[in-house]
Parts: sequence; structure tokens; C-alpha cells
Amino acid sequence: MEIDFEKLGGLVPAIIQDADTRNVLMLGFMNKEAYDKTMATKRVTFWSRSRQSLWTKGETSGHFLNLVSIQNDCDNDTLLVKVHPIGPTCHKGTDTCWGEENHWQSPVLFLSELQDFIDKRHEEMPGGSYTTSLFNKGVNKIAQKVGEEAVETIIEATNGTTEKLVYESSDLIYHLIVLLSSKGLRIEDIARELAKRHDPNWDWERRKAKAADAQH
Repeated sequence: MEIDFEKLGGLVPAIIQDADTRNVLMLGFMNKEAYDKTMATKRVTFWSRSRQSLWTKGETSGHFLNLVSIQNDCDNDTLLVKVHPIGPTCHKGTDTCWGEENHWQSPVLFLSELQDFIDKRHEEMPGGSYTTSLFNKGVNKIAQKVGEEAVETIIEATNGTTEKLVYESSDLIYHLIVLLSSKGLRIEDIARELAKRHDPNWDWERRKAKAADAQH
């Protein structure tokens, strides 16, 4: 990755974003030495303009920013640094330097992270993992499990409690994501299909397509 450190006299802005919640945590600056140390240690290091020295976030507080990835922008002069923060990011004790709480803006976003985890299980297949055991059984058994969880969800919806309905629905969605992963699909594929159907013209387009098929 080529980074243009010279444009701002040896420094580039580094936007720090929580890799999971996608919230922006802070803005710092890196020079090449700070970037190289960040990549080597996997803990975010900045160049402190006030102290004129390298500064690894968390070296005194213990609130490190564990590196997930770094992306360069289109002009090669601004970095997007995705992290897993340990504790609050701001020196004033708040989660972000804007005083915001670092939580999921919508819990639905967690489904994407869950599939990332399931996809990783599919790739690495570690022993002792329930998810691994499902993948080992093959797509037919996974599909059967989805059916079983769907039945249990229906039972709780019709004769159970709200708490158990949420529990069984969670099992259903988890096993559905495992099934999608086994077929090389993502939960986002489902979201895109639902978004298409949300279009006011969707039903009309569907009817036209059916009519066209009937003419052939």
C-alpha cells in the first residue's frame, strides 16, 4: 500500500473506526514510523504532534486499539483504521472523542458480524466447535436443522412465551446463516432481495415477468 506522507509534511490523518460497530472513535495522525509500528505490533500507534514523538494508544491507560485492518483513501493520503478497542478511546474516559457511546447503532448489524464469524469457522474448521460440526454434516443436515428450528419457532409463537419465541427465533436465524455460508451466500444477499421487494414497483415487475414467461 502506497501512502503519500509528504502531502502534509510527513503525516497522514488516521480515522479510527470500531471494526464491529462501525462507529468512528477518534482521529489521529501517523507518520511512516507510526504506521510501520502499528503494522508490526497490531496496536495502533500515532505520531503525537504535541510531544513530537511516537505514541501507542493505551501505553499508559491500557486502553489499546487492537488493529483489524488499514485502508487507504483514493488520494493515498488518509487512512481508515479499523480496530477492536480495549476500553474507552478518549482520554476523558468516553467511548469516542465526540462523547458518544460505542454501541451498535442497530442490533441488526450484528448479523453481518455473526456471519463473518461463521464464515471463518467454515474456512478454518476448528475442532470442538458446534458450527464446525454442522459444516461437517453437510448441507442436507444443516437444512434439516433449519427446518427443525423453524418448527420450534412456530410452536413458541402459537403456544409459548415471548421469551422462548425470541430464543427459538435466534436459533433459527443462526442455523439459517450457517446454511447460507455452506452455499457461499451471505445474510446481506437476503437483505438485498428484501430491499428489492420493498420497492413499490416490485410486485408490478414480478407480474410482468410472469406474464412474459407465460407467453413463451
